[in-house]
Amino acid sequence: MLLANIPGGVAAGLGQLRRTHAWLDVLVVVAVLVATNMVAHFTTVWASIATVPIAALVLVAMMRHRGMHWSELGLSPRHWKRGTLYSLGAVGLVVAVVAIGIALPFTRQFFLSERYATISGALVASMIVIPLQTVIPEELAFRGVLHGALERAWGARGVFAAGSLLFGLWHIASSLGLTSGNAGLTAVLGGGVWGQVAGIAGAVVATAAAGFVFTWLRRRSGSILAPIALHWSLNGVGALAAALVWHVSVA
Repeated sequence: MLLANIPGGVAAGLGQLRRTHAWLDVLVVVAVLVATNMVAHFTTVWASIATVPIAALVLVAMMRHRGMHWSELGLSPRHWKRGTLYSLGAVGLVVAVVAIGIALPFTRQFFLSERYATISGALVASMIVIPLQTVIPEELAFRGVLHGALERAWGARGVFAAGSLLFGLWHIASSLGLTSGNAGLTAVLGGGVWGQVAGIAGAVVATAAAGFVFTWLRRRSGSILAPIALHWSLNGVGALAAALVWHVSVA
């Protein structure tokens, strides 16, 4: 009723002001993410451990202060049930695909990552490091804060297009040594400069595609629980599968 009594020109001005604030929020969030990525990958070991989780919490607090609702962040309790159902389906699908992947000789080689050459190391990575240092902070930042800011500024199309692209670019730094540490990728792409470039490009495309799927789950379920579950299963189950393949290969 109050909005109906506001003159058209004033209402249009208020709408433009809200859009401007939304665009500024997007710029600030992206700037924080870029700075976080640089600090996490190109400074100290301790910074690489703590920077992303801290930045994610800061972004959530900042956007809450800016008036973003818990539902816009994907953190509303009323969506937990739906999010849990989608989570179970996502994890089950990934486990099935990974099982097929390690069973087939051609695809099995792509699980030979030196990072997860031991069962104990893979367990620690899968259950502690990956969820706390990577999956939960990244989902809070991308499918939580960035998702909410992009939706305010550009709607669903902006969320899917810009959010997925930015998630792909986020993985450039972490993909610099991708081919050198993976026997399967080295065999296919080579270990030189061009192999490294191809590995980085492939990682950006793959993670952008994953970001698109994560965003779909986030919008479909209304909760970041589903993208967290899928993100963890891709990384965590993949780590356990890599350790299993190494163990079988050595034996």
